[in-house]
Order: sequence, then structure tokens, then C-alpha cells
Amino acid sequence: MFTTNTVLGLAFGTALGFAGAFGGFGAFLLVLVLGAVGLAVGRWLDGQLDLAEITDQLRGAGSDRGRNRL
Repeated sequence: MFTTNTVLGLAFGTALGFAGAFGGFGAFLLVLVLGAVGLAVGRWLDGQLDLAEITDQLRGAGSDRGRNRL
């Protein structure tokens, strides 16, 4: 098995979640959120996640939203 930044990021985020969690549903959510953050950072480091493209999509760049159609 090979290790990429994505896998390391996910493992790191999950480890942080377990370290900060002490049980219950809140701990589950903490692990879930920190794991997702670690995954996103790892994918960004691997070059599999383009933050500029995501921010453009969130801003609506390239869409015809707000334009008047004739």
C-alpha cells in the first residue's frame, strides 16, 4: 500500500478528532469534521483539489446567474 498526502491528511484529521473527543454524538461530529478537513488538506497537497475553482463556483463565476436575458 502506498501513502499519499490525502491518506496522511485523513489519518491526521481523524487522529486529532480522536484526541479531542471524549465520547457521545458531539465527539462523533468532531471526528467527522476534522477528518474531512484533513482529507481536504491532503487532497490539496496532492494537487487533486483546486481551491480557486471551488471559490469561483461558490461565487457563481462563469454562470449566467443575475444576467438579464432577452
